[in-house]
Order: sequence, then structure tokens, then C-alpha cells
Amino acid sequence: MFGWLFSDPLPVGSKAPEFSLPDDTGATVTLKSLRGKNVVLVFYPGDDTPTCRKQLCEFRDRWDQAKMRNVAVYGVNPQGAGSHQSFRSKYKFPFPLLVDKGQQMGALYHTNSLIVKRTVYLIGPDGTILYAKRGKPAPEEVLAAAK
Repeated sequence: MFGWLFSDPLPVGSKAPEFSLPDDTGATVTLKSLRGKNVVLVFYPGDDTPTCRKQLCEFRDRWDQAKMRNVAVYGVNPQGAGSHQSFRSKYKFPFPLLVDKGQQMGALYHTNSLIVKRTVYLIGPDGTILYAKRGKPAPEEVLAAAK
């Protein structure tokens, strides 16, 4: 009954669940279309809140490192495209923010709750989870898991 409240992130080595979500521009992003790339998913509770801003700015500031490792980065939360556009524009994020309305993707990735459970995943080019951690891990730690 309360499994969602106490769930752990998906285990490293497991297959990442497929998803299809709109980003802040309305374009549809699917995990299937990202095969061949490493994919970082940053599930975060709220646009333009202090910890979320800091976390996403840290990935922005390591964008060159991410590109060198063939990593695509996406922020994910249930807020709407307008909120995401404003947040992304204000802090010049070079990566899209996905709209997870109703936390449907969050349920697949064990991040859904009353407030999104801050969680970072790195998915390898073949769709296998290479890194999964709650909280705000350093981007260098996340990117080090990329193949």
C-alpha cells in the first residue's frame, strides 16, 4: 500500500523502462530514440527551487564533460512546459526538461511520491542502468559511470 513511499531506485544492471514524454518545447522524447547514447535522467521536485536549481546548474556547468562522454541530460518533473521553459531559459540549461504529468514516468523509475524523490540515473547506450542514486550526487560521479 505504501510501497511507493519507501521504494529504492531501480537497480544498476537492470533494463531501464521505456518512456515517451514531451519536453519543454513540446517535442516528444523517447528512451528508444536515445539508444547509442548515455542518458542522464535527473528527477527533481521543483522548477526554480534552490536545491533543484543548484543540481541542474551543476550539470549545465559540466556540459562539455557530458558531451565528451556521449551523454544526453534530461531534467524530469511533473511541472508543465511553461514552467520548464521559464526555468530552462533563466538558467540557460543546454538540455531539455521533460514534463512527467501525473508522475507516470516517475512511477516506472521509482521517483513518484507526494513530492518527486530526487534521483539521478545514468542509462547506458544499450538501455541498461549504469548508475542510480537518490539525492544530489556530483555530476562527475554520475558521468564517471558512462561507457
